Amino acid sequence: MNITDVETHLVSLPVRRRHTWAGNYSPVGQRYVLVKLILEDGTYGWGEAQVLKDWSGEFGARSGETPDTTLTIIKDYLFPLLKDEDVTRFEHLHLKMDKFVKGYPYAKAALDVAMHDAVGKLYGVPVYQLLGGLVRREVAVAHSIGLMDTEPAVKEAQEVFDEGVTCLKIKVGIDPERDVDLVKKIRAAVPKMRIRVDANQGYRSWKDALQITKRMAEYGIWFMEQPVEGLEAMARVAQATDVPIMADEGCWNAYELLRLIRHDACEMISCYYTKAGGFLKAKSLLSLAYTAGIQSDVNGSAEMGIGNAANLHVAAANAAVTIPGTIPITQTAEVQRTRIAGHNYLDDLIDAPFEYRDGHLIVPDKPGLGVDIDPKKLEKYRVGG
Repeated sequence: MNITDVETHLVSLPVRRRHTWAGNYSPVGQRYVLVKLILEDGTYGWGEAQVLKDWSGEFGARSGETPDTTLTIIKDYLFPLLKDEDVTRFEHLHLKMDKFVKGYPYAKAALDVAMHDAVGKLYGVPVYQLLGGLVRREVAVAHSIGLMDTEPAVKEAQEVFDEGVTCLKIKVGIDPERDVDLVKKIRAAVPKMRIRVDANQGYRSWKDALQITKRMAEYGIWFMEQPVEGLEAMARVAQATDVPIMADEGCWNAYELLRLIRHDACEMISCYYTKAGGFLKAKSLLSLAYTAGIQSDVNGSAEMGIGNAANLHVAAANAAVTIPGTIPITQTAEVQRTRIAGHNYLDDLIDAPFEYRDGHLIVPDKPGLGVDIDPKKLEKYRVGG
């Protein structure tokens, strides 16, 4: 069961359309990091990190990870710590990585997921069994509409609803008037759609954020995600509106959630297996959220197939995950599940996409993550690593 080797790849997938948000300057789906962790008996596990140089915590508290820095951290610093170690000792291996390499949660998450995938295969069980067991079989999906013109955004909202997705995330945070008008028009077009809005810290002050949130409330938004930067500013907004506030950039791990709870700064959080640093730490974060009565989704940065398998296992095994997350509806060139809804990429690396039914993805039951990489697709979309 000892870890013997690691392979790393950089991969890029063709996108259905460009997707962006406030503060984003990195193209999604380009040069993501894929990790293959190999054990002494030949068993292997896959992991994925969707690293973006401009994705960070509040006030630059974290440096954005890049594909090149992630490869270096994994190959030259983290893997030597894991080599010849027992892959089943998740807690020990995380303690070791955190002791000798500070930060870099996405790099650690890719290795953590690969470890869990390998252990699941060793024992013949799905990863969700290693995370505490199945809470839900189906994971609800929200469709994300990035920063785009109003007319095509409204059209896309209607198409998504027709394909069975009943929750929409609208990216805002650039122009308040445009943002409110877009929410108004989407609400008119799809009156039964649940609408969540995400400003990605884009509004200038807590007063601006509060005023805009109250205006959007007239059109029945479900909640506002990370309207402004900073714990204190988030708390001021959360305490002055009836609209629930979700923390994303302000909540990477259990320690940051403790601070949010103490300041009454949110009612919801957005959990990524990558932000937390892997399955083990995402579980810690979500357990605290559940204890505190904080709802969560499972979210991310437009994961490819391996990363989305990780999303599904996190969502499947944690009671706090009650909100539809903006995870992709993974599809390949050969097998399409939807035309628009959750459809980020025109192809994928995995051998078979997940089942999709009525706005939900079905959690795979095969050992480990439940999917594997198609070697021909890896060769086709590999760009380095």
